Amino acid sequence: MGAEIAARAALEKDGWTILAQRLRTAAGEIDIVADKAGLMAIVEVKSRPTLLEAATAITPRQQARLIAACDIVLTDHPDWGAEGVRFDVLIVDAHGRVRRIADAFRQEA
Repeated sequence: MGAEIAARAALEKDGWTILAQRLRTAAGEIDIVADKAGLMAIVEVKSRPTLLEAATAITPRQQARLIAACDIVLTDHPDWGAEGVRFDVLIVDAHGRVRRIADAFRQEA
């Protein structure tokens, strides 16, 4: 839970508004849903001993789950993401350092 707290604090410091945290959908849980000027970010938080290990921890299966969960969220909240949607990964290391990989992956057309 510490990594999610650090990630949330980093997002808020950067001007993001947290719309939801640990949001459960039929497709799976989204760690954080955040908004900045109408841009919605679906955020996956990964914590590992090093930033490199955290950065490589998201799998194609998790990406597919997040995309499916995003579709549900947008159906349930059509007013969210008016200026677009992206998938970010916030990585946290053992020292609590947080880095964002913005627009980490995209849904294939």
